[in-house]
Amino acid sequence: MGHNVGVEAQEELQGISPEVGNFYYDVDYAYDAGYGLSEKTIDYICDVKGDPEWIRQFRKRALEIFLQKPLPTHWASKLLEEIDFDRIRYYLAHDRRPRRSWDEVPDAVKRTFERLGIPEQERKFLAGVEAQFDSEAAYSNIKASLEKQGVIFVGSTEGLHQYPEIFRRWFGKVVPPGDNKFAALNSAVFSGGSFIYVPPGVRVSHPLQAYFRINAPSFGQFERTLIIADEGAEVTYMEGCTAPRFDTATLHSAVVELVALPGAKIQYITVQNWSANVFNLVTKRGLAHEEAEIKWIDCNIGSRLTMKYPGVILKGRKARGEVVSIALANTGQHQDTGAKMIHAADETTSLITSKSISIGSGRATYRGMVSIPSGRKGCKNHTECDALLINTVSRTDTYPAITVRGDRNFVQHEATVSRVSAEQIFYMQQRGLSEAEAMSLAVNGFVNDLVRQFPLEYSVELKRLIDLEMEGSVG
Repeated sequence: MGHNVGVEAQEELQGISPEVGNFYYDVDYAYDAGYGLSEKTIDYICDVKGDPEWIRQFRKRALEIFLQKPLPTHWASKLLEEIDFDRIRYYLAHDRRPRRSWDEVPDAVKRTFERLGIPEQERKFLAGVEAQFDSEAAYSNIKASLEKQGVIFVGSTEGLHQYPEIFRRWFGKVVPPGDNKFAALNSAVFSGGSFIYVPPGVRVSHPLQAYFRINAPSFGQFERTLIIADEGAEVTYMEGCTAPRFDTATLHSAVVELVALPGAKIQYITVQNWSANVFNLVTKRGLAHEEAEIKWIDCNIGSRLTMKYPGVILKGRKARGEVVSIALANTGQHQDTGAKMIHAADETTSLITSKSISIGSGRATYRGMVSIPSGRKGCKNHTECDALLINTVSRTDTYPAITVRGDRNFVQHEATVSRVSAEQIFYMQQRGLSEAEAMSLAVNGFVNDLVRQFPLEYSVELKRLIDLEMEGSVG
């Protein structure tokens, strides 16, 4: 799965570079729910979006759960206490419906995506694109050839309204509102995100991509993505995320649900580069049926705090789940990332590979959970966590939780921590490299084996992004 393009095409892909993403346009919003969260906020969102009654009730039940649940303390960072939920805007939209042509996208929104290079990416190598601006998708389109094969790729609101029989069957089943406080928050105010359905046996050869852009200050983006690959189907989905640097806190709290039916394969790739004011609190989980495969490739750069632990529930016999994770924490940032694997059937396999880099006073944390309950047989898990510290004040922590109760199962865990010393940097500088170039070389060498698994269009950008982070961390 995945699709490679030539290097010349990469040079035009700028969507996740911090130097490109840090800009802001004044936009006249037609729809604004105001600050704070209450039942009135829910009613406003439902009325604007034309939600059916069952969604209105779903949202209000989720709001009750959110208000009842305290901030997590055991599996969380104290930075969560900095969030003031009463000073967040929960719904902002320039328009309610996405356009099918870039020419039809309102100018105030279109120039943002043109500056980020999204239309060019679509023309080069993507099978479909959705571009979300604050609370709603401004553009959504899929290649006609895929539509003829029955592939559905629309926003979550369109999915809910146009394909209710498929949407309702799986929505909220993989990640229920009660899963955690922020899943409940998303369930209450979700807007935007993608709905994808791939019919039995259809293999989508080119990636589908969504691009999530936060433009407004003091804003919360709560997209909800649901991807269903029917029996024997295959699909790769990529998402990119940016926001300008504001002085006020910005909240991003998404929920992603993946369903891989027997023999299906889903690959979900994220390369995010949030600005340092963003709290990125995301719940991502997949459900893999018999002989299905779900793979998360997750790259986290930027944000004030990221808490994200992509997971797979291995429901069917011989199902396979994999998480490949790269996290880079710079000064003033905490990347709290990891993975969760639940072996709910025999002969299931999971693989977790995590690499984190801590720069300056940045902190990277790996939190993992692998569960093989009693009665399971022939299950396998391999977990590998590697951390790289660049200087003496950066920090890394590893908290693996592995529970094995069945018989004849195999579990393996490896962890390493290494430091780039001043002597190593000095040696490379003597070879003609600048300090930033020397640090970048060390970091890229550390993550290179994982980056090779990324589609080329993202691996090139990831290297560029690391180079820019290194430049910003010196001097």
